[in-house]
Amino acid sequence: MTEGRRHPDRDAQFRYIAAQAGGHLAAGQPVISVDAKKKEQVGQYAQAGREWRPQGDPVKVRDHSFADGQGGHAIPYGVYDVGANTGFVNVGTDHNTAAFAVESIRRWWDLIGSHAYPGAGRLLVTCDAGGANGWRNRAWKAGLAGFAQERGLEITVCHFPPGTSKWNKIEHRLFSQITLNWRSRPLTSHDVIINTIGAVTTATGLTVTAVLDQGRYPTGTQVSDEQMQDLEDRALTRHRFHGEWNYSLLPVMRPAPGPRPQPAPAPAAALAPVVAALASPQLTGLSRQDLAALAASLELPWAAAREQRLHLDRGHPRQARTGPAAPFRYTLETLLLAAICHHRLGMPYSNIAALLGAHHTTIIPAARAITILLGAGHPALAPGPARLRTPADLRRYAADGGITIPDPPPRTRVRK
Repeated sequence: MTEGRRHPDRDAQFRYIAAQAGGHLAAGQPVISVDAKKKEQVGQYAQAGREWRPQGDPVKVRDHSFADGQGGHAIPYGVYDVGANTGFVNVGTDHNTAAFAVESIRRWWDLIGSHAYPGAGRLLVTCDAGGANGWRNRAWKAGLAGFAQERGLEITVCHFPPGTSKWNKIEHRLFSQITLNWRSRPLTSHDVIINTIGAVTTATGLTVTAVLDQGRYPTGTQVSDEQMQDLEDRALTRHRFHGEWNYSLLPVMRPAPGPRPQPAPAPAAALAPVVAALASPQLTGLSRQDLAALAASLELPWAAAREQRLHLDRGHPRQARTGPAAPFRYTLETLLLAAICHHRLGMPYSNIAALLGAHHTTIIPAARAITILLGAGHPALAPGPARLRTPADLRRYAADGGITIPDPPPRTRVRK
């Protein structure tokens, strides 16, 4: 039998759990191993195993195991106290959910743990990687966080790596003994289950307490992204080593963090007000319609020239990148405006680049390429009525025409 691919940090996680348990026990703090045992049908059903009976007096059981809806079922959720070698089993009658798992630990603490460890301020819980107490289960973390705050305990959770549940101490120190005790005995009622579990003892001194839990634990409980983020911010501390498996729930929540900073606007959105101001007819000498038409007429020759240049630089066809990792690219209209500002208004390319939040090495080659495509004698590039040098000169000149040029956006990584 195989258990799936072995995790590369499996042994390291075992050592980490052992170190956490050793530290808690040395400090007199409780360490428990928890898990849910297989769900059992309640009724006159056969149980695996053998037991001596008087000859001619066998236990009569049903000849099939189909549930009849009368006896119901039982879900034993166990808590094994590693230091005291004692067991506690909360026998549920509803569903095996995260809420049921947390309630089982809560019942153990209230009935046994708080009396056995009156000065405890911490609790270590070791458990499997999946199921109701799995490391991906948000409701498990949320429920434990509530329990930690109710009882004033710092609860540390360490999950065994996937596929290694049989090393969880509760499996071979508690559940195996329960299975031996009720072998071949029909579990005819919840009272029989409780009494059979409570009668478990071993030569090493194991004692077990069992209680019946008839509470309702509906499935489908959801913890929203916002609730989980609040939990991460205020109640949960992930350990440096595999924080997904090892984490602590705090007895007192941290103060709520301040408002999160708003994400920076996308480069195109941040640049749009500057481009709109530079495209004003008072600065370009062209109506907005004529400017858009001029940019449209350059699209094909610009794309062809650019592709040829990049192909020569790379030595192979372009491989487009998309998504958040793709660099920002200035639009053809923006680069055309840079060329117009340089030729019509006399602005140095370095100052034009500063207005656009770009580096001059991005603007100069592109604007020169557009100049070549248009031709040096194109009317759009003819000198205008003013010669401006600095961004301050341009802002004063624009202000006289009722134009406000916004501050440049932060410099953006661009695709040249």
